Amino acid sequence: MELQSIKNRFGIIGNSPALNYALQVAVQVAATDLTVLIMGESGVGKEAFSLIIHSLSSRKHNPLIAVNCGAIPEGTIDSELFGHEKGSFTGAVDSRKGYFETVNGGTIFLDEIGELPHGTQARLLRVLETGEFIRVGSSKVQKTDVRVIAASNKDLLQLVQQGKFREDLYYRLSTVPIRVPALRDRKEDIHLLFRKFAADFADKYKTASVQLDEEAINVLSGYPWPGNVRELKNIAEQISVLSENKTITARELHKFLQPYSNNRLPVLASPGVSSQEFANEREILYKLFFDMKKDVNELKRMFLDVLQHPELVSKNQTMIDELKGLHGHDTMQPMIVQPTAPQVQPVPLSIGGNNGIQDHEEIEESLSIVDKEKELIIKALKKHRGKRKDAALDLGISERTLYRKLKEYNIEE
Repeated sequence: MELQSIKNRFGIIGNSPALNYALQVAVQVAATDLTVLIMGESGVGKEAFSLIIHSLSSRKHNPLIAVNCGAIPEGTIDSELFGHEKGSFTGAVDSRKGYFETVNGGTIFLDEIGELPHGTQARLLRVLETGEFIRVGSSKVQKTDVRVIAASNKDLLQLVQQGKFREDLYYRLSTVPIRVPALRDRKEDIHLLFRKFAADFADKYKTASVQLDEEAINVLSGYPWPGNVRELKNIAEQISVLSENKTITARELHKFLQPYSNNRLPVLASPGVSSQEFANEREILYKLFFDMKKDVNELKRMFLDVLQHPELVSKNQTMIDELKGLHGHDTMQPMIVQPTAPQVQPVPLSIGGNNGIQDHEEIEESLSIVDKEKELIIKALKKHRGKRKDAALDLGISERTLYRKLKEYNIEE
């Protein structure tokens, strides 16, 4: 069966090579009874692949059931999957069939399988290897003929290494692995998907379909889409309902997209800080680095001025001699500053030559990000006369983040 007909039948939009390859594997494995492991981030459409495999298999006339393993409490998941006998636990007033019993002859799709408890993993492994299971509270072995399609948005092999997932179950599930690409890895499909969603919502809400201008298309393609196709569909619906203009510009599009930063600086985040606050704090770091660059350039300029105008040094030397006389010391004592962060080694600035000056002046500046951040916050508060909201806006962070920083650095307003 041609891929295009598969896409049309199941509503798959896109032509990226990674997507086409995943579809080819799904079509080829559908006719078998092999266990399939579908891997991919949340929102990429893993459940659609399970539907394709079941619909093209010999079990297509039998039931397909999708189970979200992460949504079922640990204490009841064995009962949900394998059933239970009356009185086997508190609340078990009747005997009940589990999914593996009711879907006999069909297909079961186990989504987020990495969330399964260890005990349930052992029972699932037995079903996969022998087709046998035992109801909770029973000693009777029962047989079932169910094809298992599993899916996970986590790296199961990494969970195996961490001891959170059984290694034997991992290799039993991944007989045929299918990796569904993230939306950011199929940029050529993003606009196609948006147009499809926009047309669907225009038909649903009886309005004209929204269009993107060229700059907005570039913004759409450059966005990282952490929520993948699900997030893109939500954005298309928001724009279709809320936008007054039917031709969307890049500026208007930005209002609907979540702010993000592609900066990858290794900044330490405090526990409990949201990803949005973390991104905002990185904006502060940009300001810090720009200020540090200005300070360095200013230092260079001062150094060149001293070299080009030696008379300035002579005046400074006269002032130093006068201060020596006032304090009655033969030598000047340097000021000792206790830093609050790791101390930067002082850089000696030596000025010599025919003018006879032999003294050394040590220029020391803390390059601590914490100190610079604190300094910026204090400046912003002074500038806006203690108004937190205006100061936070000027710093490019949320008011909540600013409040936390004030507490963290013990800054008095």
